[in-house]
Amino acid sequence: MSNETPETLLNDVKKLPGLPGVYRFFDEAGQILYVGKAKDLKKRVNSYFQRNLSSPRIERMVTKIRSLETTVTRTETEALILENNLIKELSPPFNILFRDDKSYPYVMLSGHQYPRLAYYRGRVDKRHQYFGPFPNSWAVRNSIQILQKVFQIRTCEDTVFKNRSRPCLLHQIHRCSAPCVGRITDVNYAEDVNKAMKFLEGDHSSVMAEFEKAMFAYSENMQFEEAAMMRDRIADLSQVLQQQSMDAVADGEGDVDILAIAMKGGLACINLAMVRGGRHLGDRAYFPKMGRFKEDAMPDGDEVMQAFIAQHYLSDDTESLKLIPRVMVIQDFKDSPEYEELQQLLNDKANKKVQILKQPQGQRKHWLMMAQNNAELALTKRLTEAGGQEARTRSLIDVLNLDIENAEDLRIECFDISHTSGEATQASCVVYQKHDMQSGEYRRFNINDIIPGDDYAAMRQVLQRRYANFQEIPADKQPHIVLVDGGKGQVSMAKEVFDELGLDIAMIVGIAKGEGRKVGLETLIFADQRDPLILGLESPALLLTAQIRDEAHRFAITGMRAKRQKARNVSRLEEMEGIGAKRRQKLLARFGGLKGVINATIEELQQVEGISKALAEQIYKQLH
Repeated sequence: MSNETPETLLNDVKKLPGLPGVYRFFDEAGQILYVGKAKDLKKRVNSYFQRNLSSPRIERMVTKIRSLETTVTRTETEALILENNLIKELSPPFNILFRDDKSYPYVMLSGHQYPRLAYYRGRVDKRHQYFGPFPNSWAVRNSIQILQKVFQIRTCEDTVFKNRSRPCLLHQIHRCSAPCVGRITDVNYAEDVNKAMKFLEGDHSSVMAEFEKAMFAYSENMQFEEAAMMRDRIADLSQVLQQQSMDAVADGEGDVDILAIAMKGGLACINLAMVRGGRHLGDRAYFPKMGRFKEDAMPDGDEVMQAFIAQHYLSDDTESLKLIPRVMVIQDFKDSPEYEELQQLLNDKANKKVQILKQPQGQRKHWLMMAQNNAELALTKRLTEAGGQEARTRSLIDVLNLDIENAEDLRIECFDISHTSGEATQASCVVYQKHDMQSGEYRRFNINDIIPGDDYAAMRQVLQRRYANFQEIPADKQPHIVLVDGGKGQVSMAKEVFDELGLDIAMIVGIAKGEGRKVGLETLIFADQRDPLILGLESPALLLTAQIRDEAHRFAITGMRAKRQKARNVSRLEEMEGIGAKRRQKLLARFGGLKGVINATIEELQQVEGISKALAEQIYKQLH
């Protein structure tokens, strides 16, 4: 290879064993360059120091290699797992690194006597049942809405459930059968839950058949109201399935992942579309870390695809095992033995046969074309969203795993509470959208009927008032993130309100100040059991959240000061000797309020009926 390659390095390569394992390349300063795995360490590492290499990227890397380390493993599977772990730990600049994100949402059915339907993201509890994973939160919410409409499963928290004395609004609009007050028997509720489980597992035809059987039985027994209810459920379920053209082969498809790639402008995008139980649930875009590569030195699509499959499905964690489907549809690249190896490794890890298809037919071909188009769209949007505020917005979307294609659509509403020793308590709500603060949508809320200084009660009140009619808010005005200035206490209070209102608690993000209130030490707190997140001063996402938080604080404190000053001024006017209710009323009416009285001259004050020159001078003196 290159004359620059040290002789000692070549001698080390000759001494390598012909065994499976992992190798690591280092530069002159001892910094990691690349991590790879091999079935035969000696053959694989030696291939880097031949005359003809596969790409400019590899050539550039080899010129920098000055030392290497190897780890021998028992099998190639062990080598692959170790390789993935080291890539994520060391972030080598010449590796293709996908962000280690397995935080997929699920639909949860609780282990309660009357199971609760809920959105879930976090650690799995064996007491409950989980269905998924889903590619994004929208897919989960959509499925929950279907289940509410068709099967009328409850979604309220257990604390709300056991304290109900009458049915809630969801029962009135036919979204819940109200087991909390005995409007449905244990047996019938359990039947509805079982049907919902079958639907989530993809057994749509069986569910439809059960509904039809029940409808005819009610009709024969002259129970026409019950028969009509079953008829409506069948109609709702049919409409849902018809709305998804992708359900045409639902009963035969099972679980399928569709992977497509787009590459342009020095960036790559993997679009992962997920089919579960025959229903196309949507997709999710992944962008590998390739920041040091120039466009002419990028890895090829085959290499990026293989890296994604290995890192996403074959990591040494339990979450990866849940993600492995029975069928994977990928773009047709050049024939590569790597895919056969990956397929065997997937089989071994999942303990089931996993099929990798490169030339799908029928519905699967249609799904692949959709994924390819979405990959190109996602990449185009990422390339056009370069720049300061746009980059901050995109960074926050990525950090919080939000399913938002166009970063301009991200809407954040941030709340803060301000008062002085409990006096003049006000809450502020500021809005961020379209990469900028939307000052025309700011709102202030006067907080009343609470213990002075109780910030938690103030936060409860403002959130209840803001989101009491959430369903009536236009879709483009509904927030993706509800940011609260505070830690676990404020987040817990926000969670209680959202639970009561039936809103998605995943929207809630608290921003807790760090030691000494220094910027960069803040911690993001979540209401849905996700681990707290410390981003660091260099994070564009943190800079954006800090910017919005500071704006909410500024808006709250200016409102509080104005309210306090107004109260004090009015009090001073009321306390003036010689100014009774009638004269005070005439002054306020004449000048259009207290501000006008303050700005009035002595001569103008004299023009008000009942105000002498001496009294006018007294008023002016006390207000200035």
